[in-house]
Amino acid sequence: QVHLEESGGGLVQAGDSLRLSCAVSERPFRGYAIGWFRQPPGKERDFMAVIAWSDGVTYYADSVKGRFTISRDSAKNAVSLQMNNLKPEDTAIYYCAAASTPDDYDYWGHGTQVTVSS
Repeated sequence: QVHLEESGGGLVQAGDSLRLSCAVSERPFRGYAIGWFRQPPGKERDFMAVIAWSDGVTYYADSVKGRFTISRDSAKNAVSLQMNNLKPEDTAIYYCAAASTPDDYDYWGHGTQVTVSS
């Protein structure tokens, strides 16, 4: 069982930045990757970004490419999501998840709320 805990959410204004963090309980993490997802109010949860744990290869959804950056800190066993130039449409609950294979996200955190005011 892998436990994930998100932190860093909050209320910001459009154009501001936030840095989310995902703490991973398994040391060392033996899975394939850690991903970030978000669920806007009344909508489905969508993929944002993923980083492969072994080599740091990253992949982003088109909607956040160039504004969001995912990174990992192996020493802290954590993954961060740096979000710049935030927009009101970025308002959502943000979740991190652990993947055992490229297609299987097995463990999820409880989420952290990000609200962007215009």
